[in-house]
Amino acid sequence: MKLMLAPMEGVVDHLMRDMLTQVGGFDLCVTEFVRVVEQRLPNKTFYRLCPELHHGGMTPAGVPVRVQLLGQHPQWLAENAVTAVELGSPGVDLNFGCPAKTVNKSKGGAVLLKETETLYAIVKAVREAVPSQFPVTAKIRLGYEDKSLAIDNACAIAEAGASQLVVHARTKTEGYRPPAYWDWIAKIKQHTSIPLVANGEIWNAEDARRCQLESACSNLMVGRGALAMPNLARCIKYEEAPMTWPEVAQLLIRYSGYEIYGDKGRYYPNRIKQWFGYLRRQYREAAVVFDEIRRLNDAEQIVAVLARQSSQHLVA
Repeated sequence: MKLMLAPMEGVVDHLMRDMLTQVGGFDLCVTEFVRVVEQRLPNKTFYRLCPELHHGGMTPAGVPVRVQLLGQHPQWLAENAVTAVELGSPGVDLNFGCPAKTVNKSKGGAVLLKETETLYAIVKAVREAVPSQFPVTAKIRLGYEDKSLAIDNACAIAEAGASQLVVHARTKTEGYRPPAYWDWIAKIKQHTSIPLVANGEIWNAEDARRCQLESACSNLMVGRGALAMPNLARCIKYEEAPMTWPEVAQLLIRYSGYEIYGDKGRYYPNRIKQWFGYLRRQYREAAVVFDEIRRLNDAEQIVAVLARQSSQHLVA
């Protein structure tokens, strides 16, 4: 079984990848998407979204990080894919799943699931441009408004030469509302031999087991679940117990140091509150702390609350 950390725009940046891969259990990370329009992007764009390129394309914990591209023009995506691997990305991932309205309006992400031939053209162009030793992978949803093209789209991507396909088991219209239709991944598997990775609505180890059973897929990608339970990958892979709240509180303090003294320090209050939005799903204590910090915008005050929370639990 291989476990991948999902790309989450504005959430899973290099700091979050660092923290979660230090906790362990992940075999691969995928970056937030690099938006490609009609130009070859400068190197600094890739380094900004994937600083790991400065270190062999790996997180400090040694987990490979694959650059993800999003766009609609096959040739420009191909040229930027070449740049990504030249800079050190261990392969390239193509985003055909982003549900954001602004992205879809500019003909990127999930809206391309309406155009099977365009999917084929993009993957084929990128695969032909990128040296064969580098994987070219893709991520899709089951469709845009419905699932009528799910199998055709997967087959087109496979025939174009993709190395692997991640399937988020919902349509764009279904968004992130449960359930995820894992059985559709099994249907896709019946029609193509491309290695598949199942994604969507995996919040705990039991979800992972049910997903594997219903999707007929051993490899998984998790995103929101890993933010709600930071050691989710280890729970799935090694049958560990979920982290306790004191352990999570210590992790949040470490993360706070990364954020405050990193290049995105000014965003820290919003970022930590965003993370608490996920943690509240698994930890009742997170809801209590969130109520205490929700109106705070000073980083030091927020860290003081976290430190007090951690010390209280350690004493208890």
